[in-house]
Amino acid sequence: MWRHGQTSWNVERRFQGSTDVDLTETGVAQARRSARLLAGLKPDAIVASDLKRAVATAAELAGLTGLDVTHDEALRETYAGVWQGLTHDEIIARYGDEYTAWKRGEPVRRGGGELETEVADRAAPVVLRHVEKLPEDGTLVVVSHGGTIRTTIGRLLGLAPHNWESLGGLTNCCWSVLGEGARGWRLLEHNAGTLPEPVLGDDD
Repeated sequence: MWRHGQTSWNVERRFQGSTDVDLTETGVAQARRSARLLAGLKPDAIVASDLKRAVATAAELAGLTGLDVTHDEALRETYAGVWQGLTHDEIIARYGDEYTAWKRGEPVRRGGGELETEVADRAAPVVLRHVEKLPEDGTLVVVSHGGTIRTTIGRLLGLAPHNWESLGGLTNCCWSVLGEGARGWRLLEHNAGTLPEPVLGDDD
């Protein structure tokens, strides 16, 4: 599960959600660096969100591996209604109670948008469907967004939605690795790819 590279809205701490924002030059460089590392996993398939920041990130890995990318809108970031385009500070100022309730783990339609469980409902089945197509011991790379990745991991691990926040956010172009164990999915690595850095994005 690989998060896209940096965008200008990430740097500005502006909530992107499903808004289609391009990578910055730094974001492109991040994707190229990470793609070189992920190519070493010899992935068998790549599936990505259809938003430009994920498309461009996935393209870097596709170029190195020769794999085609399957794009799926179900892997988009959480739609967050009126929160989208606002900075973190603006959200706190205008929708502080809603933000606090979300951070407490309550089911909140941030900005009138999607519930986190609804995001998992649309994204997790896409991942499972593509996993089923893999050869034995195959590897799937899923290129998506911080919030969508967190909710999908929470769903696959069988965590209660209230506890999904306990999964820390992903830094731009970092990834989490899941594998199938005897009792289901296991989180093998989380936020891998760099030394710890501040998380800039919709789920910080």
